[in-house]
Amino acid sequence: MTTSQDLLIVALNVPSNREVGQGDLSLALAGAELLDLVDAGVLTLEDDRLVPGAERTTGDRLLDEAGASLVRHPPYETVEDWLWRRGRGLAQAYVGVLEEETPTGGALRHWLRRRSEPAAAADSPSRRRANDRWAAHEPVLVGLADTLGIEGPSAAGPGDAADEPVVTVLAAVHDALTELEAVRQRRRIEDEAFENVWRAP
Repeated sequence: MTTSQDLLIVALNVPSNREVGQGDLSLALAGAELLDLVDAGVLTLEDDRLVPGAERTTGDRLLDEAGASLVRHPPYETVEDWLWRRGRGLAQAYVGVLEEETPTGGALRHWLRRRSEPAAAADSPSRRRANDRWAAHEPVLVGLADTLGIEGPSAAGPGDAADEPVVTVLAAVHDALTELEAVRQRRRIEDEAFENVWRAP
């Protein structure tokens, strides 16, 4: 199991204090992948640059796919660029893997399209592990969930984490989510302005 899988399970089961779209979840999952890749020694962070190490496998298909997609030539990719590139459609990929383990007849994909409340997920070893990490207030998982508005019993912001890569990635995820919401706001304003033009006599 990976932090991304655990984060998805937490998002499935714990309410958020705001609406979380597929894009939001995908960005946070991409951030979780980065931290797992750092832990696995697949990459290191130099400031905000992702510097690949020796190619190795982690035993997880999506995480290995993430490691294989690292930019391997200077000046290397920034954390921000990684989040936007790797995050594209990532939530759907992780939901697909979870449904392979615990088939729900497409219920999770339906939840992903119309996320308004926690989804009922079947009990599984993966879910139990994620719940254990959540109950233990594991700082990385709680910090990532907090960027999505999912408050743990001891929500940790970027400043609460002592590990520099964690601080860097959590801050980048937060900034990317803020930027995504700003784009949505602009689109809503433009759509409303367009509708008002057509309604005008």
